[in-house]
This record gives sequence, C-alpha cells and structure tokens, in this order.
Amino acid sequence: MTITRSVTVAAGRFAPGHLGELTAVVPFELVDAVLEETRSVQRRLRDLPSRVGVYFLLAMCLFPEVGYRLVWDKLTAGLHGITVAGPTPKALRDVRRRPGVAPVQALFEVLAGPLARPTTPGVRFGPFRTVSFDGCSSQKVADSERNRLWLGRTSHHGYPTIELMTLIETGTRALIGAVFGPPAVGETGYASRLLHLLRPDMLVLRDKGFDGNGFLAAVNATGAQVLGRLRANRRTPVLTRLGDGSYLSVIGTERVRIIDATITVTCADGTVFTGTYRLVTTLTDARRYPASVLAGLYHQRWEHESAYYALRHTIMNGRVLRSGDPAGINQEMWALLTLYQALRTMMVEAAESLPGTDPDRCCCCFTVALQTARDQVVQAAAVITDPTDAGRLGLIGHRILARLLPPRRQRVSTRKVKSPMSRYSTRHDDGRPDTSRTITRLDIHVLEPCEPHPQLPAISRDDRNTALADRRRILGLLTRLWHPRDIVSHFGDITRETMYRQLSRRAETGLIHKLGRGLYAATTWTPTPLARPAKTLTTRPWVKARPPRTSECPSTHQPPQPHQHHRARTKRSPIRLTVTTSVKDPQPENRTSHGSSEQGKRSIHPAGGA
Repeated sequence: MTITRSVTVAAGRFAPGHLGELTAVVPFELVDAVLEETRSVQRRLRDLPSRVGVYFLLAMCLFPEVGYRLVWDKLTAGLHGITVAGPTPKALRDVRRRPGVAPVQALFEVLAGPLARPTTPGVRFGPFRTVSFDGCSSQKVADSERNRLWLGRTSHHGYPTIELMTLIETGTRALIGAVFGPPAVGETGYASRLLHLLRPDMLVLRDKGFDGNGFLAAVNATGAQVLGRLRANRRTPVLTRLGDGSYLSVIGTERVRIIDATITVTCADGTVFTGTYRLVTTLTDARRYPASVLAGLYHQRWEHESAYYALRHTIMNGRVLRSGDPAGINQEMWALLTLYQALRTMMVEAAESLPGTDPDRCCCCFTVALQTARDQVVQAAAVITDPTDAGRLGLIGHRILARLLPPRRQRVSTRKVKSPMSRYSTRHDDGRPDTSRTITRLDIHVLEPCEPHPQLPAISRDDRNTALADRRRILGLLTRLWHPRDIVSHFGDITRETMYRQLSRRAETGLIHKLGRGLYAATTWTPTPLARPAKTLTTRPWVKARPPRTSECPSTHQPPQPHQHHRARTKRSPIRLTVTTSVKDPQPENRTSHGSSEQGKRSIHPAGGA
C-alpha cells in the first residue's frame, strides 16, 4: 500500500520557516510585519532569511531537549523533494540572534490577550472577566558569567534564576501580559509594569504578596476591581458592618470591603481541616456579591499555578534555558511565551467549538496539544491550509476534544516544594493531606469583625507635681495579664511612653520597687521605701522595658532623667505587660511596716511578645 501526502509550504529559501499547524496562529504575514516594524529584515536575501530565524527560535522552544542542528532537522524533515540549506550549528546560532529581541517581543504582544468569548463558561464572574497576577522565580538559566552578573546568584539554587511576572485570564490560562528580569526587582515592581493592560471589566485576583497600599491604589486607578488576600497583621478599621458578616474599611485612601472567613474542607476519606482566609475587595455591594461567594471565587487564582506548570514542566520539562547571555535569555523567554500562547489559542478554539464547554475540561490537554504540535512540525503538516477550511479544527483541536475531561470535581492538594535544597522541603504537619483528595463538603463561614480598639491618648497629663497618694492607681493593674495598649486605654490620659516613665518614677519614690531590668514588684503602699529583694524572685530578669523618650515628656518642666537601669534599644519590638502573683495579699493588719515580707509580693514586667 502506498500513501501519498502533499505538503504546502513557503517557496524557496523560506520553506524551512514554519511551525506546522501552529503556523495558522503565527502566520507568515504576521512575522514579516513585526520584522518590518522593528527594522529587523535582512538587507540581502540569504540562505537563512530573518523569517526563518524567527520560526527556528520558536522551534527551539518546542524541542528544548535537542541542539541547534537537530532542531533544524525536525523543521526540514517533512520537506522531501525541496532543496534546503544545511547550515552548521554556528550558522544556526547566528540566524537566531540576527533578528534580535524586538521582533520576538512584538510577536508575543500581538498574540497576548484574553482568548475567551464573553459567553464562554467559567471565564467571568458576573460582568467581570477574572484575571490574576502572579510571579515565578524558579525558571533556571545557564550558569554563565554574564547571566550571573545580570541576575545574581540565589541562595537555594545552583543556577541563576529569572523572575517572571504574568497577568493571565484565569478561565483559559491565556497570557494577557508578561515581564521578566532579575529577581531583585520584586514581584510588585514587575506587576506595576503590567497595570496598563487592565480594563474596567476585569476582576483582579491576587495573593497577599500584592497587598501594599500603593499597588492597590494603582490597580483601582485603572478601573479594574480587586479581590485578594490580606496579611493577618494588617489592622483595618471597621467603618460599616454589612449583613453578610463582612465590613467596609479603608486601606490607604481606598475604600474597600474586608471578608474574614474560615473554610472547612471534608475529604472523601474523612479527613477534615480548616483554613482561615482574610480577603479584601473593592466590590463593596454585599447584596450583589455576597462574602461567601467571593470566598469561593478566590480559589480561581490557583489557575495561575497551572499556567506556570505548563511553561516550566510541560514545555521545558524542568530544563535550563540554553542562552548564555542576557540578550539571548530575553529572546528565548519571549519565544517561549509566544509558543505557550499559541498552544493556548488552539486549546480555547477547540473548547469553544463545542458550545457550553468549560475550558477547564481541556486542562490536561496541554500535553496533548504540545505533542501533536511537535508531530505536525516534523511532518510539515497544515502549514498552509485551503481557504475553504478556515474556521475548521485541525488535528490538534480534534485530539483535544477526543480527550476532554468530565466537569471538574472539587479536589484539594497540598502545595509542596520539591527542590532538595529548599528551606521549605520539610512541611510542618498542619492537618492537610499530603496527596490529592476529593472534596465531599466545603463549608464557608464568614466571621463577624471584632470590636475596634479604642483610640489611644495622643498626649499625657503632667502628674509629676501631684500628691503621691493619687498615684496608686497603678496597683489596680495587679489582677491579670495586660497588654500596654489596654493599660493606656484603661487610664485614658497617658501615652505608652508616659506609662513607662511612671513606672520608673514610682520605683524611685518607693510606691513600687524595681527588682531588675523591666521588672517591678509592689505591695500596699507605705511612706518608707522598700528594700530591694533578691533577683531570684523573678522568673524573667533579663527582659527589658522600653526606656522613656525625653522628646515626649511634658513640656512644663525639664524632662525627667531616665532610670539608671534603663538602656537604649535600637530595635523596637512589641511589648506586653506581664503580671504575676505568688500568693494572695495578707490582711493589712498582718503586714510589717516596710511591707517587705516574701508573702504577698506581686510583680509587673513588660515582656517581649505580641
């Protein structure tokens, strides 16, 4: 049996310039246009034109496991009967570098953008298209001197790594924009370069690494809405409580809505664990956008991790980028992102050809699309198609539809770092399963906001000249564990700095006694100063109290001198006032005149901790 196959490619020296069926996404006309726009067209027609160099660069990313010569052999394997050049690896290196970085970057920018139609399932939340910011710093590059000078070394990788920041459409995992460079710039710095791509009909999902006030204000200025995690140590004022348990607040100058929720996950094997999430959003209408619905929507941000998995592992298979200098790395990264976007375009077209199909059902088909595209390049198939076949699915689309997954079921899988040199290779046992489990029940409980902290006094009254008998209110603290903020709020007329100065002065006058640095003991007041007991009475003699600041002393007289035991602290940390009581106070008539017996002693000491 004889099988005859016809191949239609570009004529003459341009014949090796193709990408198989993906040429429909990256056509000749588009490549020629970006070369012309960036002034990268060859001045004379060579055996290896600039257009061929662009397609060769894309094919390098499609076959990262082989060298230049074998990549060329795959491009020309299906061109039987056509005379093609037989370049050396040196000539192939030159042809990929000749166009430079600009045309490859321009090619990506033309292809980048949302791919789904407004009616495609799973890509929108109400009127908003869901998009996501996230960074990736695990793509390794060749360990050359020029790459190290550009990117620097990392403490937990043998190779230099490049920081990649992307904005994706979460429903299809298509790239809307990308930027990359040295990791020292940081995720927020790179994400700020992509804000011009946001539109008012977008809902930005972000993690808590992007919760800075400035970044939130910049995103709001684009008109896009925000839903993201908020760090637990952020203190947000409760302005208005809403009916769904969330509340309106303000971050910087932006009016936002805060959602505190606990999510309880029940797995098929009976495993139950609970996580706490704190979300911030600019969707302030609690009736249109209930808090529980937004908490359930946030997990769509994890689609971004699937996009990075396809880039790093499915296409690159964990390999290092082959270029040994920054210019080559830039060119190779833009080519890799262009190839990824071309494959996603094929997958979305396949999903939309079947009405009502969620692109999530194609999530496992990225490998199918990649391997089919590789086969088509080797065969030089579907490079130029008949105009009558426009809009019809090719071999890649048919293979994707043949392997569609059923509608996605809820699963949970613990995120792990598999690098043996990582600081996080050993995960603490937090109750979450180590392997993927099917979720049988998901309970979202929105927490009511706590009572707001009272505003602390801004100034202190000057009590240095008042009678000593009026200063005994400090003894009322010896009942429980106190935080400095609570003490200042309880008094209502002193600042925190003044509170520490008063402790020092009371020790000098004998109302209380200083046992050690930052540790005070008190009994019922007597006019006679107390004798200093042994330091063995305290269990934490090494803890320091913050010294008073002369700049905040009352302005009526000269500032008091600090106690001789106080020392300046260059690093300020949260302080807690700890109260310990050994036994109950004896009756007043059983006390000695000096009140110095071992019974009834109490101590106050500010201790480190939140």
